[in-house]
Amino acid sequence: MDDPEGYAYARQRVARIKGFYIHLTVYLLVNALLIAINLVTAHGVYWLYAPLVGWGIGLAAHAIAVFGFGGFLGRDWEERKIKELMARRQSRS
Repeated sequence: MDDPEGYAYARQRVARIKGFYIHLTVYLLVNALLIAINLVTAHGVYWLYAPLVGWGIGLAAHAIAVFGFGGFLGRDWEERKIKELMARRQSRS
């Protein structure tokens, strides 16, 4: 390992991505079971939307925390904005 700091970062990043995929898998399996239970037992009353939406919001937040906004307000955006503001300030001086 020539870059132990880079390796530690990559290892942490992989762990976060793995955690998201585990969360996604559990979401899909549990909600498939809940949908099946709702469709078999509830005659005309569909409560399945509450866990789908509620947990889906949490899953979406987890995805944003792991993958970011894809350039929008992400790490790259912060660096670009900092450089832009520094350049603007230097041009005023």
